[in-house]
Amino acid sequence: MNLRTPGPTPIPDSVAAALSQPMINHRGPEFADLLHEVTTELQTAFQTRNDLFLLTSSGTGGLEAAVVNTFSPGDRLLAISIGNFGERFATIAERFGCDVQVLAFPYGEAADPQAVAQRLAADPTIKGVLLTHNETSTGVTNDLEALATVVRAAGPLLVVDGVSSAGSLEIKTDEWGIDLLVSASQKGWMVPPGIAMISVSPRAWEANATAKLPRYYWDLALAKKEAARGQTPWTPGITVLYGFREALRLMRAEGFDAVYAKHRRIGAYTRAAVKSLGLRLVPVDERRASDTVTAFYLPDGTNEKAFLEQLRTQHDVVLAGGQGELAGKIARIGHMGMVEEADIDDVTQAIRQTLAAPATAAP
Repeated sequence: MNLRTPGPTPIPDSVAAALSQPMINHRGPEFADLLHEVTTELQTAFQTRNDLFLLTSSGTGGLEAAVVNTFSPGDRLLAISIGNFGERFATIAERFGCDVQVLAFPYGEAADPQAVAQRLAADPTIKGVLLTHNETSTGVTNDLEALATVVRAAGPLLVVDGVSSAGSLEIKTDEWGIDLLVSASQKGWMVPPGIAMISVSPRAWEANATAKLPRYYWDLALAKKEAARGQTPWTPGITVLYGFREALRLMRAEGFDAVYAKHRRIGAYTRAAVKSLGLRLVPVDERRASDTVTAFYLPDGTNEKAFLEQLRTQHDVVLAGGQGELAGKIARIGHMGMVEEADIDDVTQAIRQTLAAPATAAP
């Protein structure tokens, strides 16, 4: 099966084999070595010297951890949204009682750094900015460096959802001044779901000292204390960490610069393939199109569910549909992690054949 959703993504054979290693004591020295190795490699990938923690959760758990460890009820936050996952980030903070101001851009567009700078200048009470780097619901990537520059100049903490970008697109965490960066194992890291990663800057730790949002499982201060002993506060996903260690070994051997270059190449290749079929991309400006997921509009009258089911059952190609206001209107091709041009060729051929002989309704 050609799994081309924006996550989970395919895993290499050596990663699959690593998952079957014998269980170990998560309070023992073997686990301490595993935790240290994976954490250290991820700090290299994140380009950070900040603390970095591994949480047994999905990426959404990592986003919640970022919020509850940093802010207090009533804190005013600016959520920059360009799609469904930006909206989710805002909702998380709202549920915990933060005063969330949403700066939303139309689906298909990237955030305008100048508009963000103006909003921050107009409201000096904003304590934090929530930003999704790569919006998989629309296939658009924000200019994180430019946005980080204006946020840092204004002073609020910068909390970044890098779930579908870190490991595939270069992020210079320390150089760009990102206070908290969250990612998750099942995306470009070529690992099964189950582990979220979060880096924490010194400024974020200062905020943590006075943050009053409720937390227990997500307590990063406790995670830091236990990490010093080579442990996690709660039972970790040991088998996923086995796979993570192997995936990071593969990425290190390939070279992170080569990994980023491959994603740029595959992203351009996929967009060209989609356009060759006469299909329209969701991103308004292709210069901001994602190199990890390509979103495109379905032809008028196409039943999204039937289209996706026909791809799966007749061609063994699995894509994702639309989310939020794009539900039923688009399809999305994931191309992060383990992917090559031949995989995209198979997808292109399957789409061509399916559109030529469409099903009339979803089964």
